[in-house]
Amino acid sequence: MRKSAEENPPLDAYSRVSVNIPLRTFDKNQGKKLRTQRDIDRNQRLLYATQAQVFSDVDSTYETLSSNLILRQPHKTKYLPQAVQVRDSIGFSCQNGCASLLDFLDAESKYRAVQISYVNLIGSYLTAASQLNFAVGREVIP
Repeated sequence: MRKSAEENPPLDAYSRVSVNIPLRTFDKNQGKKLRTQRDIDRNQRLLYATQAQVFSDVDSTYETLSSNLILRQPHKTKYLPQAVQVRDSIGFSCQNGCASLLDFLDAESKYRAVQISYVNLIGSYLTAASQLNFAVGREVIP
């Protein structure tokens, strides 16, 4: 039995909609993308580690510098003048016959020890200042 034309609608009465969604099952660049992302993460961690090291260097050299200043101050204001005064008074006493030559030489030796200690503190201060300038990257302590 044949169907009539009314039972079969014409072809232009149908409409069709098509949607294509590409599903990637393999991307030839996915290995490079993953390697690049790992390199970015690694370099970011290295940057943070370097920044932490710089801050640590600056902090430690600053503390060394300030402790040298604290140690140097009493030598400059108290110990050096006191050693000069003791040496001069023992020297005067030795010249007038009230002290022996050994006392004078002992006072001179102690004066030299205080002087060497002060010069060593100045050297430590200058070394710490140089290290701080190096850690900061420019001259902050002339």
